[in-house]
Amino acid sequence: MTQVPHDRRMDYIEFSATDIGAIKRFYSGVFGWVFTDYGPDYTSFTDGRLAGGFSVAAEVRAGGPLVVIYSSDLAAIHRRVSEAGGQIVREIFEFPGGRRFHFADPSGNELAVWSEQ
Repeated sequence: MTQVPHDRRMDYIEFSATDIGAIKRFYSGVFGWVFTDYGPDYTSFTDGRLAGGFSVAAEVRAGGPLVVIYSSDLAAIHRRVSEAGGQIVREIFEFPGGRRFHFADPSGNELAVWSEQ
């Protein structure tokens, strides 16, 4: 199998996690991501379009690129993130092209969710 169609495109993204079980519960519950474990310290995920993974780390450092997830119902995902134990670090705000909010997952990784509405 060749990877030529994927040349120069993001192919995989990795995050750190302090608790793999909590991460899996959070992202599968809120976003429907599917996980495959590779030992106790690493799990891979797919969201149906992009794949990535989480590896165990003693701590998660803030900063770096911001991963932004699309949602057709921003208010519903905002509620689900909160109910699943995510911390809203920036409430819903408008920007040219839509609205978004930022959250921290159970390990402290900061991501954002956006919608054009």
